[in-house]
Amino acid sequence: MSQTCKKRLSGLILPNVMTSTNDLSAFLIQTHSLPSNGLRRLSTLSPPCRRRSGADFPKSNFSNAYSSSSSTEHRHIRSEEKAWAHWRKLKQPKLIVAPMYDASELPFRMLCRKYGAEAAYTPMLHSRIFAESNKYRSKEFTTCKEDRPLFVQFCGNDPEILLEAAYRVESYCDYVDINLGCPQRIARTGNYGAFLMDDLPLIKSLVTKLATNLTTPVSCKIRLFPSLHDTINYVKLLEDSGCSLIAVHGRTRDERTKERANWDAIKSVKSSVKIPVLANGNIRHMDDVEKCLEVTGVDGVMSAEALLDNPALFGGFRSGDWVVEGDDGFEDGGVDRGRLVVEYLKLCEKYPVKMGIIVSHIYGMLGKWFDLHPDVRDDFNKEKELSFEYIYRMVDRLRARGVQFPLYVKKIRS
Repeated sequence: MSQTCKKRLSGLILPNVMTSTNDLSAFLIQTHSLPSNGLRRLSTLSPPCRRRSGADFPKSNFSNAYSSSSSTEHRHIRSEEKAWAHWRKLKQPKLIVAPMYDASELPFRMLCRKYGAEAAYTPMLHSRIFAESNKYRSKEFTTCKEDRPLFVQFCGNDPEILLEAAYRVESYCDYVDINLGCPQRIARTGNYGAFLMDDLPLIKSLVTKLATNLTTPVSCKIRLFPSLHDTINYVKLLEDSGCSLIAVHGRTRDERTKERANWDAIKSVKSSVKIPVLANGNIRHMDDVEKCLEVTGVDGVMSAEALLDNPALFGGFRSGDWVVEGDDGFEDGGVDRGRLVVEYLKLCEKYPVKMGIIVSHIYGMLGKWFDLHPDVRDDFNKEKELSFEYIYRMVDRLRARGVQFPLYVKKIRS
């Protein structure tokens, strides 16, 4: 999960959205209703784990959490084969929408899929609330038959509760993902995400609990340890616990997006495990995608913040920020930000979401236009009853100003 920050725009504070939710409860009831009771009996294959603080378990103590013996080697081979069989069944997607807070909701996932995304993550879901609250489930998790392959991501630190939440979605997704990468203060307070790296036995119990009880494969999205040696031991622990896919954010828990992701470390992870690996970090356009695949050898790449600016990234479109002035190798791709906003709004009409999420995406896609025409932005900020009609008119108003922000594609050389 990427860092959430807030921007003050002419007196209006808006989240710079990145992994969460929407309000498509009616659609959910009609197409993919989740069971509110009658869950399968939870297995007790792994014992409950008490919650630990970082001081209770030093990060360098891998010996108690991770061990590999010849008695388990055959089982690992079978798990590896199953992991790859499942990945091949999904046609081995390489271009993936990362989990983003209040941003990778269904309409945005579908917009990214229209422009080349081959798989997507839901926003992070809180496992305890998801397991206990039907209202939260219907509000925060929505999907449709075209929304596949799909990773459903949970945070949590209790194996039984995590399993109960996962049972409710395993029929509607292709991976149940455990968030082991969120570096935010709320994750520290709640003892989940990247802060579980201080308690490897607990992580092992979470993965094992899901892997031994679910029919849907388990994936984990992680961050790096400061030590490459610890990182390698970490991913081997995940693999041996039953994880079928690992997505690696190439930064440590303390690093932020302004710092370059460590592709060399991701390459080392890929060469250390025998299951599919995804890379996350430094993906701004398709040249980055190709370079990352080449450098790391991973099986797919994820993008987050760059998609908020340009949901058509995986379709080969790039903003003018990534086109050098005078470079004749690019041309107008026939798609601008206004068109992306209109297409996104049409999807929101089909799959309703909270207006706050819509507003955040509008700022992500139209930010440059707003910078050039602050009066339009100010009117948008002041509008107390936003509607689709108002936003459609606002896009027309910006276009009438005569300045466009096209997205570019590489010219096809004859």
